[in-house]
Amino acid sequence: MSTTTPSAQQRLDDWLAHCERLHPKEISMGLERVNRLRDALGLRFEAPVVMVAGTNGKGSTCAMLESIALQAGYRVGLYIKPHLVHFQERCRVAGAPVDADSLLASFEAVEAARGDVALTYFEFTTLAILHRLAAEPLDLVILEVGLGGRLDAVNCIDADCSVITSIDIDHVEYLGPDRESIGREKAHIMRPGRPAVCSDPMAPDSVAAHAAAIGADLRQLGRDFSYSGDRQQWQWVGQSKRFSGLAYPSLRGVNQLLNAAGVLAVFEALHQRLPISAQAVRTGLALVELPGRFQVVPGQPALVLDVAHNPHAVAALAQNMDQMGFFPHTHAVFGAMADKDLVQILERIAPLIDAWHFTDLELPRAAKALDLAAEFERLRADGRIKPPSGVSVACHSNPLEALSAAASAADPADRIVVFGSFYTVGGVLKNGVPRLATASAASQP
Repeated sequence: MSTTTPSAQQRLDDWLAHCERLHPKEISMGLERVNRLRDALGLRFEAPVVMVAGTNGKGSTCAMLESIALQAGYRVGLYIKPHLVHFQERCRVAGAPVDADSLLASFEAVEAARGDVALTYFEFTTLAILHRLAAEPLDLVILEVGLGGRLDAVNCIDADCSVITSIDIDHVEYLGPDRESIGREKAHIMRPGRPAVCSDPMAPDSVAAHAAAIGADLRQLGRDFSYSGDRQQWQWVGQSKRFSGLAYPSLRGVNQLLNAAGVLAVFEALHQRLPISAQAVRTGLALVELPGRFQVVPGQPALVLDVAHNPHAVAALAQNMDQMGFFPHTHAVFGAMADKDLVQILERIAPLIDAWHFTDLELPRAAKALDLAAEFERLRADGRIKPPSGVSVACHSNPLEALSAAASAADPADRIVVFGSFYTVGGVLKNGVPRLATASAASQP
């Protein structure tokens, strides 16, 4: 009788399923377990480490840091999350995701070291990726924080330069009810005597207060670095460096210059260890890619993919959509976690959406499509949201089904926006980037 050897992807998926079963909670804040395993595994980096925290803009900041450093000729390791389709997207070396097979030994190492320590999924996988990156000869390590900063597993590593992007209300049950509380949590990724960059133009006072308390070298947008520009180009001025005649980043969106300005402040802070040229900056910004961040896919209808899943990010998405030009109708595919502020999310984008396709997602924390639709109808009846007249609502069991229904209902000149959880956008990308063509468009010569 023949047997089939499991593929590396299947074995990695088995490890991930194992990680999900280890701890009774999906999120358990604290560094004691992770610090113990970090020491047992001997995790350390000789290359400079940049750690990125924030409510929104973390992924874009990490992608720009990576792209510019690659263009400068450096070998870069990047931990970015969550993934859209495959777990190994979270661990990038030299500009590409590592192979599933190459992660297996790191999962085995964490399992062997943990003994009876019950790690959460995020703690286990973070340690495995750090172990994988530590085995590489790297010139730069970029680590994206998952939740908050102070008690996040990534914070077991000491950053040579910390970055805090935009700060807004999210995950209040863990981080606090206001921007000051959330800023204080994120500020704990700073280290005494080391540079820290804040690219939020209206940062909470708690960020500067914590930097002063520990003696971090805080560099704030508007005080220590700034940017300006016109329709054709932009320029950046820091403490000792200046970049002029820059093309806009290839990442779309109204907030990308804020993120890019923070990135250049990081390279200024690290210039003695990691010098870069103006050409590396220009080419890196021109070539940077990040799926699912206001990603516009040409077609008939046009398709917009965006992982906006909190009110601040959805407000930016709405502004970006408003600047796209005229579309007769906009169809939305939306799925989200049950703990999100659905009222503010819908208030900010409902006026732009003519047809809603709410979708279930395959994880316990997700809101059901029927519950999302019920909340939409309640808010409309209460006058809290003001959708266009004739707005339609439908529910679906998964994102691909929702996208198919939206495409069937759309005209060629319309647009479809898929947004919300990473699992919503990842769900429509599982078979590759969709290329839409309505029946009427496909029949045209």
